Amino acid sequence: MLSELRISNFRCFESFDCSLEGGTTLFVGENAQGKTSILESICVLMRLQSPRSNKVSDQIRFGSESCSIEGILSGKRLLFSAAGPRRRMRVDNESFSKRKNYLAETGLVVWIGNDDIDLVRGNAESRRRYLDFGASQLSAGYLPALRAYTRALRARNFLLKRDANPCWDQIGSYTKILVQHGTYIAEQRSALISSLAPFAKELQLDVSGKDEILCLNYVRSGNEDLELAYEEKKESESKRRITLVGPHRDDLELSINSLLASKFASEGQQRTIALSLKIAQSHVLRERKGSNPILLIDDIFGELDSSRRNRLLSSFPEGAQKIITTTSLDWASDGCLEGSQCYSLNKGLLDQL
Repeated sequence: MLSELRISNFRCFESFDCSLEGGTTLFVGENAQGKTSILESICVLMRLQSPRSNKVSDQIRFGSESCSIEGILSGKRLLFSAAGPRRRMRVDNESFSKRKNYLAETGLVVWIGNDDIDLVRGNAESRRRYLDFGASQLSAGYLPALRAYTRALRARNFLLKRDANPCWDQIGSYTKILVQHGTYIAEQRSALISSLAPFAKELQLDVSGKDEILCLNYVRSGNEDLELAYEEKKESESKRRITLVGPHRDDLELSINSLLASKFASEGQQRTIALSLKIAQSHVLRERKGSNPILLIDDIFGELDSSRRNRLLSSFPEGAQKIITTTSLDWASDGCLEGSQCYSLNKGLLDQL
């Protein structure tokens, strides 16, 4: 459980300090008051990444040179700070230079927001990020493999574009790296999808309240044998001068009642699919890691009718800590927030409701 949060020079906040409940904490306020930034700071503190931006410079308050986030997680004091290219990661009195060692001491996170509909109707990059975020929390080796793959891919594409006649001996050294790490990444993603599928299927039925059969399928961009796939695409890559196969081009295919969800599902169905995927992620993390993730829920309840909202609230893993932002509490009824901690946020100022 994350029980305290302190922010300095992060996004719009010069300083911010609050306590959090183990059950549900709500931040209520108009748009552009910093509610989403609170959730983002927790995600950065826990997972060293943000769903809003890959650049730490975007997160530092305008006019400041550094930012810091502190929190108490199950009795441990976590600290992340950034100043220019420097990063500081600490748990209690121990500092960490490697991300994986720090992440081993932190907790799990699932982010749920309105933009999640892009998982269904957006491009494949959105779905790959979803898989990467989940897989990175299940396997300590996933992020290092993904970073190594990305570096090798960048170098390989540079060599393909540099010369009129690509030098395949040079390119081959990077191809080996892509095969090694790409095979691991694809295997981890495929295993994750296999774990997600039964939860997502059941959640789609429960949250929608309708007979909607959701299916997940990992679609590879080439032959499952990556070494063979690169050999098969060699001529095409020479002409197009870009790497055409590998996990960076794979996709997660979503279908409802055997029809492609991006083309044939209604907006309501698409929103439910996105919610089902995210909640399924929380159940898989709990099942595989033995502890609940923190659910960061960004202003989604106003978009749902009361019956769907109640079914959604009951679908979260039992006992999971939920931190929710919302513009109002008009949607809250039937005691669904009984026992919750509520804060009002206005121009960076926090008041308990």
